[in-house]
Amino acid sequence: MKKMNILKSLVDCGVVAVVRGKTKEVGVDIAKACVKGNVKGLEITFTNKYAADIIKELANIYECREDIVIGAGTVLDAETARIAILAGAKYIVSPSFNKETAILCNRYKVPYIPGVMTINEIVSSHEVGVDIVKIFPGSVYGPSYIKAIKGPLPYASMMVTGGVNINNIGEWFKSGVDLVGIGGELNTLGEAGKFKEITEVCNDYIEKLNAVREG
Repeated sequence: MKKMNILKSLVDCGVVAVVRGKTKEVGVDIAKACVKGNVKGLEITFTNKYAADIIKELANIYECREDIVIGAGTVLDAETARIAILAGAKYIVSPSFNKETAILCNRYKVPYIPGVMTINEIVSSHEVGVDIVKIFPGSVYGPSYIKAIKGPLPYASMMVTGGVNINNIGEWFKSGVDLVGIGGELNTLGEAGKFKEITEVCNDYIEKLNAVREG
């Protein structure tokens, strides 16, 4: 899947599940429950020491599903990014910007989504080929911050993680974000073995997103 196709698929997904989990089995099961709930963007974080194995297994399970986009999150350096890409990650997400990671991802035509907080960081990311930045943590700013960024940078494509919930997802998209990341509630349910509930929560998010997009 080429870089631009991956980016388009992510934006089409709209909602990305940030999957943590403490074991490989829980991580895989959370991801599968999210897909059942029509959340097809998956960000497997490297806070789980089995992240590369989870990515590899999910890549095999969904090999024939181009609508499901599996990526790696909490990638702090280029070395981890390379491990994730070799495991099957189609995009890389970081909590902060790392130039070496950006260079590596560009080398292999893999989208890199770094966490940023300021306009200067967004511009610096654009200068090294970043297409989408992650406003993190979103809870610090709120949707009004996205509108403020869109003033001087109307072309900026943004993802928001942290502070997104079922009650404010509409506000985030109306403010101008391209996609959001959700994770806290999903991972809490996953650790409790409540995978059916994860599917229901994901369906609720997608229904909300579709209503915003149609409205």
